[in-house]
Amino acid sequence: MKKGVSNFYEFHSFLDPGCPITPMGPFRDNIRYFLQECAEVEEYTVEGMPIWCTFLIHKSKGVLIPLYTIEENVKNSVRTFCDHCRCAGWSHHLVSKRKYHLIIPADSEWKNHLDDGVFDDQTHILHGLIHSNGFGHLISLNGIEGGSKYLCGREVMDLWDRICTSFQARKITVEDVSRKHMMDLRLLYGVAYGHTWFGRWGYKFSHGSFGIMEHHYEKAIEMLSSIELDQVTDDFRYIRRSNVMKQVIACYRGLSNTPLITVRDLFRFILAVKSCNSVKEKPNVAAPVVRACSSRYLMRNAAPNKSVGKEKSVRYRKFSNVAASLDSRWPVRRLEFTADVIVEALREKREAIRFGSCGMSRQEARDAARLHIGDTGLIDYVLKSMNNVIIGGYVVRRAVNRATRVLEYTIQELQNCDQPEQEKLPEPFQDYAVNPGADAYTDVLCLYNNLLLSFAESDELSLAVRIVSDSKQFLKEWPFRDDPDDSLLRFICCILPNSNGLEAVFTKGYPPGEVVEVPLHSTIGDLKIAVESAMRDTYCIMDNLMITDIAGMEQLEDYEVLFGIVQSGSELWVRGFGLDLDSELKNEGGSDNWTVNCRCGARDDDGERMVSCDICEIWQHTRCCGIEDSEVVPPLFVCEACCTSLAPPRAQNSFEFAHYGTAAALVPCASHFGMDLIY
Repeated sequence: MKKGVSNFYEFHSFLDPGCPITPMGPFRDNIRYFLQECAEVEEYTVEGMPIWCTFLIHKSKGVLIPLYTIEENVKNSVRTFCDHCRCAGWSHHLVSKRKYHLIIPADSEWKNHLDDGVFDDQTHILHGLIHSNGFGHLISLNGIEGGSKYLCGREVMDLWDRICTSFQARKITVEDVSRKHMMDLRLLYGVAYGHTWFGRWGYKFSHGSFGIMEHHYEKAIEMLSSIELDQVTDDFRYIRRSNVMKQVIACYRGLSNTPLITVRDLFRFILAVKSCNSVKEKPNVAAPVVRACSSRYLMRNAAPNKSVGKEKSVRYRKFSNVAASLDSRWPVRRLEFTADVIVEALREKREAIRFGSCGMSRQEARDAARLHIGDTGLIDYVLKSMNNVIIGGYVVRRAVNRATRVLEYTIQELQNCDQPEQEKLPEPFQDYAVNPGADAYTDVLCLYNNLLLSFAESDELSLAVRIVSDSKQFLKEWPFRDDPDDSLLRFICCILPNSNGLEAVFTKGYPPGEVVEVPLHSTIGDLKIAVESAMRDTYCIMDNLMITDIAGMEQLEDYEVLFGIVQSGSELWVRGFGLDLDSELKNEGGSDNWTVNCRCGARDDDGERMVSCDICEIWQHTRCCGIEDSEVVPPLFVCEACCTSLAPPRAQNSFEFAHYGTAAALVPCASHFGMDLIY
């Protein structure tokens, strides 16, 4: 770190305009400027990747919060492609050379080194990933509800939004699977406010699963939120809990100064009442003393805690309970089977190796499981969840081997470990409010289950609920900034698909252009050099790119000045050669030539569970093929189209093909059925 430069900043004002820096370039330059001016490089690495740390002071809580930035070089990483891009519909994006992970660990990890499992840890207070081209993803966010003692979700989200705005990120996605008190927040907030919780910061619908489009989503939200409360009370008169529902609605109508007409009015008012009560009942938190020191001082010289013995006692959970609590697209049985396979591999290695390390690295465990399970995504998902869990008669732990500095999985007999944690089972759901108005949470939960989930008697309303629940991908886009008073010309430069056989790379769509800046009086030749530099710095296949032409300027000489020829802020198309088209690092979706063609309308991977036909190898959603999430995918699956082409009409019945799952493919797709009802 430069002498005289401090990397301690106030949490709530950090990266406000001019505090402490004012980045003006594209993201790839701004992130480097930030690391140079506002961060201190750590003495250790994660998987060979450099780490920087910036400390944020939370004055009201009196804590010092570490914000880590990890630069992941794609060519040296085991995660060459981006699963988040694939699920966000960005499979066609070119593979960026670098990914930047911005991480605030869980409170309990603030004094510890980051380990090799940092990218898979779901307990981080904040984990965002931004590619060097400015496109990124908010991976995890955990506030008070997620276990933090000091930071609420709103504070963390404010910080993330300032980071993206200051660094001039271009587009950021988030998969909203957040739940609170057994309620999907994207459904609750969608009905109450017309947008998700992330909508407060400008995140809008990106795309839904199962072929859901934006107009489907908007119509579903409108339909659910406009249900009239008088109609609700009238329809509930024949139901056992009609008096309770009427009391809940009447209670909040009496509290409100304005008329509550629709379901949206009611939910919005109750959530406002809940918010006010939460502020009034918020307890004071004793704040520890903040001291200015480096991260190494924090870790090495932290005062010992007398109660550390109690805090360090490890509790274990049954993996079956962990799997049941996960919001996974795979059924619990498949998660448990995969975990059993991994444990068996660990047990076999332990028996074979009497001395030395009997653990397995993540890659070793992954390879061992692949001998029995073909779905690598499923294996990776289970490995993320396997730490201090009980599987069979063994406890599975995940820790860094001190000798090799590699993250390893190990097993130990249950009787040789501490007693497992006695997990508190969730209380049976009480779908009615005992005392309306006494507890806003109970009332919201009552209305959520009875109005939104159970009350949807008609096909239209039940379909609307499913559409909102299946819409998980949301996106925020920052507009392209071009200051007319600045002394720079800014352009978005795109490579034409006919550049040296680049059509093969663009089979799934055109990737976004790259932001390029040049001085005001630059020439056409200067612009070509700047485009080459930006593209080479950003994308793996463009190390040797040479720009030959700019569309619309073919007849102009390189020495001619740009000013007056092209307007700053324009999108330019360029041609060139020297691209490494033989590289596997072309598109973020990977080099596999797979095809999605589901009856729901999906034409790309949307992150939902899919099955491939064993004849045509086309992927479809299991749900659309009639295979429930709780069911195992059949060992041989033939889609409806192939079944029709291979067998005469009389053979297309469940008697002949039920064993192979093709009969399920003939069931009408639940997610597509009645879609025209909400157009």
